[in-house]
Amino acid sequence: MTDPAGEPEGGKKAPPVFLERQSYRRRRLMDAARLMPAIGALLFAVPLLWPRAGEVGAVATSDAIRYLFIIWAVLIGGNFLFGWLTRGWSGGGHGDLPGSMPVPGVPPTTTPAATLQGVTTPGPDHGAL
Repeated sequence: MTDPAGEPEGGKKAPPVFLERQSYRRRRLMDAARLMPAIGALLFAVPLLWPRAGEVGAVATSDAIRYLFIIWAVLIGGNFLFGWLTRGWSGGGHGDLPGSMPVPGVPPTTTPAATLQGVTTPGPDHGAL
């Protein structure tokens, strides 16, 4: 309900109608990434609709295999593209080093050089058996 001045009851403002541009883009990319397997399955099923060998308008087996390989490569490329476009969304700070992956359940550790100055390691005379 709203009062005569157009404000909602309780003095709360209604949420904005339009989403922020970055949020909207993120949601659309996530939607497209979720549709990728279904689209891939449909594209892989297309050769099942083609006429079989011996019928009029039949497609050669080599052309069908080429089609499947191209679809496979396009799906892989699309997944790499989505990964590249979404690489900074996690916000966890784990992407500082190339190839670094966060380990679930283990907090990231940082060991400044200053804390290592007083650390001694056993030498060849310590702990010898």
